[in-house]
Amino acid sequence: MKIYTKTGDAGETGLLGGPRVRKDAPCIEAYGTVDELNALLGTARALGLPGPIDEVVAQAQHDLFAIGAQLA
Repeated sequence: MKIYTKTGDAGETGLLGGPRVRKDAPCIEAYGTVDELNALLGTARALGLPGPIDEVVAQAQHDLFAIGAQLA
């Protein structure tokens, strides 16, 4: 199934609130990096971490979600 947003591409993406930036903009790179790290931490937690470490990683994920929201 294809999804069309009707906003075109031209190498740009939209940020929360409407502004458009190039897909290679530093804020987009940072957002992707934060998202990848959060996914990696989620995978580690799913595989099982000792209790105290899991708590620290869970807090890190919470913080990364907040950072990602600010970048968006």
